[in-house]
Amino acid sequence: MSDLQSKLDGLRIDRDDEPAARLPKWLPIAIAILLLLALSGWWLSRPGAAEVQTAVARELEVGGQQTVLNASGYVTARRQATVSSKVTGKVVEVRIEEGMIVEEGQVLARLDLSNTNVSLRLAEAQRDAARTALDETRVRVHESELELQRTRDLVANQVASQADLDRAEAQRDSFEARLARQADEAAVAERQVAFWRQEMEDRIIRAPFDGVVVSKNAQPGEMISPVSAGGGFTRTGICTVVDMSSLEIEVDVNEAYINRVAAGQPVVATLDAYPDWKIPARVIAIVPTADRQRATVRVRVGFDELDPRILPDMGVKVGFQETTVADAAQTRVAVPAGALWNDGADVVWVVAGDTIERRAVVVEEVRGQEALLSAGVRPGEQVVVNAPETLQEGDEVKVIS
Repeated sequence: MSDLQSKLDGLRIDRDDEPAARLPKWLPIAIAILLLLALSGWWLSRPGAAEVQTAVARELEVGGQQTVLNASGYVTARRQATVSSKVTGKVVEVRIEEGMIVEEGQVLARLDLSNTNVSLRLAEAQRDAARTALDETRVRVHESELELQRTRDLVANQVASQADLDRAEAQRDSFEARLARQADEAAVAERQVAFWRQEMEDRIIRAPFDGVVVSKNAQPGEMISPVSAGGGFTRTGICTVVDMSSLEIEVDVNEAYINRVAAGQPVVATLDAYPDWKIPARVIAIVPTADRQRATVRVRVGFDELDPRILPDMGVKVGFQETTVADAAQTRVAVPAGALWNDGADVVWVVAGDTIERRAVVVEEVRGQEALLSAGVRPGEQVVVNAPETLQEGDEVKVIS
């Protein structure tokens, strides 16, 4: 029994002596590589910083203003011309249309040049003939001088008489006089050519200054004249050109209130076409004369900044401003109007480091392309202009110029 027991004990497996199971050596490296790939994929797939354009909020001194006088007038152009020709002629070409921008010296139209061209060719032929005759006479003068010298030598040797010498001198003087006359004729011919060239140039109608064509008054085939011919078949102008940079306002102010107006005085203008648009302007001059019939004085008002929406002959109302002593000047912040964002309230996006911050603001006034804020933004801070709709508070941003 003991032998059997010992044999059975010899066949028993002792698990304490079994070697411990070990992990493969490559497994930790594979796990590290997988983690690195996952981290790289997350980094590459995360959204990048949004690119935004910014402007610096600037401090603005705004004094208290009040309207001391209201008036109405019209937008006028200081430089406006109905372009015509210097001569009467038939229009053969018109190169403009209403609304076209033209530059000084640009060709607007052409008149018929056929007769003028023939006259120019004739004048050039006469000039060439005068030059040829002048060259021939120069040869004759040279020949007469040689003949005179030979005659003098013969007289000195008592071969020729004094009469022969007098004839040679007279012939020389005659040729010199003819040379002077033909030189004058050649100069007259040159001036005649210049005259007909100017006549051709006068039949090319050019823009007198930079501007915009506001009316087209003639068509090819019509006659045009610088003066009225007394009938309805002759035009007096090709088109009307307006210099849009010379637009201003003319206002008739009752002479009883002209003491409230002064040169350089600030003005707020409102076009009848855009009643909600307040346009800053300033008094240019008070015309030093009064209209006896209407008891008014004309006042010229200039825009602080022109805008394509301002057109000649538009009706406009103006309010002459005066700084009030009671309202002390207060500091305001000016930002571009494109920085305002309406999300139920007026807000702007402010760049704080590399992220974006949403700020509620109080808008005092919008002046053209600029907004005046009384709260919400400090001077010197960067505000986002034309912010994208997807922008969220806390997003990373990259400022571009």
